[in-house]
Amino acid sequence: MPKKPATPKTVPATTADNPNPALDAMLANLSMVRKGGGDAAAADEQRCGLIAIVGRPNVGKSTLLNVLVGQKVSITSRKAQTTRHRITGICTDGDTQFVFVDTPGFQTRHTVRGTAALNRNLNKTVQATLSDVEVVVFMLEAGKYGPDDAKVLALLPKDKPVILVANKLDLVHRREDLFPWLQSLQEHHPFAAFIPLSAQKEEDAKRLLGVLRPYMPQQGWWYDADVLTDRTDRFLASEIIREKLFRLTGDELPYTSTVVIDLYTEEPPPPNKPKATGLVRIAATIVVEREQHKGMIIGDKGEKLKRMGTESRTELERLLGTKVFLEIWVKVRSGWADDDVRLRTYGYE
Repeated sequence: MPKKPATPKTVPATTADNPNPALDAMLANLSMVRKGGGDAAAADEQRCGLIAIVGRPNVGKSTLLNVLVGQKVSITSRKAQTTRHRITGICTDGDTQFVFVDTPGFQTRHTVRGTAALNRNLNKTVQATLSDVEVVVFMLEAGKYGPDDAKVLALLPKDKPVILVANKLDLVHRREDLFPWLQSLQEHHPFAAFIPLSAQKEEDAKRLLGVLRPYMPQQGWWYDADVLTDRTDRFLASEIIREKLFRLTGDELPYTSTVVIDLYTEEPPPPNKPKATGLVRIAATIVVEREQHKGMIIGDKGEKLKRMGTESRTELERLLGTKVFLEIWVKVRSGWADDDVRLRTYGYE
């Protein structure tokens, strides 16, 4: 596991109750916080709490989580709805342990034939997560607010503080336009804070911690200080393979595909070679809906599947710190995404 990230620098916040805050100060601090967020924690007291990261698909939730934690725990790709599970990432900073939950993008559309059960499962995961958290991080693209964003916002709990994170700040050309946009969003929901940022930048993403800290209850940590996720290596292996699947097939492969780990075993290094690393053997199956999807994944003479395996193995070896032997198969299971029994078999909660 990588070392815990260094303590981020915090910056003063500008109150949102002030009707005329200086725009340049707001953008310099990258935060606009409402009064009443709570006092800073004493240095000798532990704080710990659960934070949900929600939003429509493909707004950067997983990217933000990975940067905050300091390691990839949630996969990313350009394909919408990459995240399908509740992914927990843990950041212990000073006296506070932030337990972030990256949720699937809430499905406001059900137009993909044969995915009703999967979509119900994803939305159920989001709703179950929101009932447990201390605070919600609601993500948008900076300067944009569409019907799908509005539908997600309408589903957020009314009794939880909601922090608006406006992502992709680096793509905004006229930053002076952000302030009236942020003011207009306050009409849709009484946000506890506005935080424009670029999730890919560690310095920007870390500013969240200072805003979130007062919302974390004073209580003992749930995890050891060096723990970064509650997910198993077996689960992370399936997610890494699925990420390579989406990245190498792009929009060519339909939404209805998943990865199942059939075998995951750890072998220690030989006793006569103390400096050698062990070996992890993984057998995985990519499940698709149709025979033609199988051909898309395998590619000409198996080249695409081979590349998928090589890239997955390389990343897994870096993550696990050991050699990995990986086999990937492709199987057709028609109707799996609309079958509740198969969804549970494939690990969907």
